[in-house]
Amino acid sequence: MWFVYIVECADNTLYTGITTDINRREEEHNSSEKGAKFTKMRRPVKIVFTQECEDRSEASKKEYAIKKLTRKKKIEIIEGKIEL
Repeated sequence: MWFVYIVECADNTLYTGITTDINRREEEHNSSEKGAKFTKMRRPVKIVFTQECEDRSEASKKEYAIKKLTRKKKIEIIEGKIEL
């Protein structure tokens, strides 16, 4: 099972990614060298949105779609006002 997720960084920026394990990935973003370069400089981060996907391909497509959105639209997704 794959997930697409959005984290909010300490500086209020948003980062989008995919993973098979949400808890592990959040831990990696916060304290591991395996965290994304973007989030390493903006710790701590917290996961603010997740969505289950059928496979890696679907998760990657949703990640790409989210990354193209404005911050305002991403916040609307996080708040549940719009769906992917």
